[in-house]
Amino acid sequence: MRAFHPLNLSWLSYGLLKGDKTLVVVNSVGALLQTLYIVTYLRYCPRKRTVLLQTAALLGLLLLGYTYFQLLVPDWTSRLRQLGLFCSIFTISMYLSPLADLAKIIQTKSTQCLSFSLTVATLLASASWTLYGLHLRDLYIMVPNIPGILTSLVRLGLFWQYPQVQEKNYSLLQT
Repeated sequence: MRAFHPLNLSWLSYGLLKGDKTLVVVNSVGALLQTLYIVTYLRYCPRKRTVLLQTAALLGLLLLGYTYFQLLVPDWTSRLRQLGLFCSIFTISMYLSPLADLAKIIQTKSTQCLSFSLTVATLLASASWTLYGLHLRDLYIMVPNIPGILTSLVRLGLFWQYPQVQEKNYSLLQT
């Protein structure tokens, strides 16, 4: 289980600071859905303590970041630039993380550890955000989504090179 991911809240903060309603709405919905996911996961999770500690640590980190940006970076332009850079670095690391399995995929010649639908969704989402950033001439939105496009294309190439093996469907025997 991935602990609470602060990316939505970071981009939400950037959107609020910039006054960008699209960023605010999209990331508010994302943060809400992620919160519902965590609550649901905690409801059925056998090891709640670990997940609660991870979530609390990340929320503490977010509070620390919020305090930094609010108290120590008083200039609006500097705050927007630094928050945009923070969000960009976080987004790039998110897009590069699926490539950690690259050696395993090539070694086993299997893409079983990759999700095809998530790869397509990532390609569409990162392309959309890249175009939106291009439209706004906002490098902090545009640039970090380019690796999302590139890594999605690499993963699609891996799916082409190493097709997922379909599980055999067995029919039930009539008794």
